[in-house]
This record gives sequence, C-alpha cells and structure tokens, in this order.
Amino acid sequence: MSGMAVNPWLRAMPAVFVLIWSTGFIVARYSLPHAPPLSFLVFRYLFSILCFGIWIGISRPLWPAERSQWWHLAVIGLLMHGGYLGGVWVAMAHGMGSGLAALIVGVQPVLTAVWLSHMGQKSVSRQQWLGLLLGFMGLVLVVWRKLMAGTEVSMFTLSAICLALLSITAGTLYQKRFLQATDVRTASVVQLTAALLLTLPLSFLETQAMDWNMHLMGAMAWAVLALSLGASSLLYLLIQRGAATSVTSLFYLVPPSTALMAWLLFDELITPITLLGTLLTAVGVALVVRQPRPAA
Repeated sequence: MSGMAVNPWLRAMPAVFVLIWSTGFIVARYSLPHAPPLSFLVFRYLFSILCFGIWIGISRPLWPAERSQWWHLAVIGLLMHGGYLGGVWVAMAHGMGSGLAALIVGVQPVLTAVWLSHMGQKSVSRQQWLGLLLGFMGLVLVVWRKLMAGTEVSMFTLSAICLALLSITAGTLYQKRFLQATDVRTASVVQLTAALLLTLPLSFLETQAMDWNMHLMGAMAWAVLALSLGASSLLYLLIQRGAATSVTSLFYLVPPSTALMAWLLFDELITPITLLGTLLTAVGVALVVRQPRPAA
C-alpha cells in the first residue's frame, strides 16, 4: 500500500518542478518595480547561500573531492546563474514581458540538440528536425511581430535575453561534458558563490535603490525558498528516485505556463499570433526532447 501511495506523488513531481520553475519569470516581473535587476540577484544569491549553508550544516553532505570539480562548478555557476538569470532579469527590467522571456530561453533544448548533432555526439532524427523547424518558426513569429510593433523587444532586450539563452545552453553542455556526479546542495553553494562574485561588481553600476517593501520581500522569499531551495530539493529527490529525465520532457510547458500566469497576474496580452507562436514552439521543443519508445 505504501508503494501505491508514493507512485502518484513521484509521477507528479516532475510537473510540480516545472510549475515552480515557471514562476521564476513571474517573480522577476513582480520584483522589478521595487529593485534593480542585478541588485535583486545579489541578495538572492546571498540568502540562498546562507540557506544552503544551514542545510549543509544539518545534513553534512560530501563536498567535491577533486579541485577540478570546484572549478567546473564555478564555470557552470557563472553561466547558468550569472549569465542566465542576469540576462533574463535585465531584459525584463527594460520592458520584455514574462511570457516572451520564457519563450525565448525555452528553446534551450533545441540549441542543445543542434550543438550535439553538429559535434557528432548525437544524431538528430526526423522527428527532432521537425521539432527544430516548428520551434524556430514559432519563435520568429512572436519575436518578429513584437520587434516590428516596438513592444517588449528592442536590440538591448533581445541581446540580454539571447545572452541568457546562450549562457544556459553553454552551461548545460559544459555540465554534461565536465561535471561528475555531486551533491546538489554543495554544488549549489559553489555555483551561487561564483555567480555572486560576477554579479556584485556589476550591481554597483545600478542607480535605483532597493525598496524593501512587502512586495519585494515576498518576491525575494519565493525566489530563495521556492526557486533556489525548493526547486533544487525537488530535483535532488527526482535524481535520487531516477525520475529526473521526466523533467526534461516537460520543459516545453514552461513558456505556455508562464504566459498564462503573466496574463492572469499582470494582464500581459496574449494575441492570436503570440498564442500560435507559443504553441508552435512548445510542440517543437516537445518533439526535440521526447525520448523514443524502446522496441518491444
């Protein structure tokens, strides 16, 4: 009976993880009126390191044994925290909506598949090529329309969000290539520390002051507890139970989920063109990341 009670929760965990991940773009939109983007991230990294430090002190997990792994973790932190989060936050601080930001960085699995195919590490099937085409068409449809209309997209915001996309793609590929299996808690501390060292000096260039009101404190609490610690904890459980691969197959749902939340919370307009482009991109990414069924 206990196995029957656990299985439904285990099946639901990947979807819960992706849903929490989707709220990251909403937190950015919610916090930016009250804090400059890089300063917010500096405090997010600091509080997250503190919370992970407490968790590590209680659970006493193993730290990476090899010095090279510390350097690899630092590089991953610079890319997947510093570059990715920094690019998303800066783009949204200068007018890009939550849904569009999620849509653009949501094609990361597509870029990863293209790169692995180019390097000869993985062949691309017909299904995946169709997914690549649909994902690209959907993305161009949305971005081009907004660029022509002069809403949300400028050369600066597009550059910032592309930096985020390239950073998380490079970080993912680097992690696959160099990182050995390690504890997610100790790895997070190393990665967040590297991102903090990158972001802190850049935050001194910002002139807006942090307005520590209830809105900002709520956004910060969610970013630290739900996103940095909660999502990491959930991913840790998924890895322990062998269900981490299910997360990848659901990442294509992040842009539609974010767009829906942004519409409900911030009245971000969802036009028929935006809806069509988002659906095309979601289907394209789904085709790319979908694992083929094993032969009977």
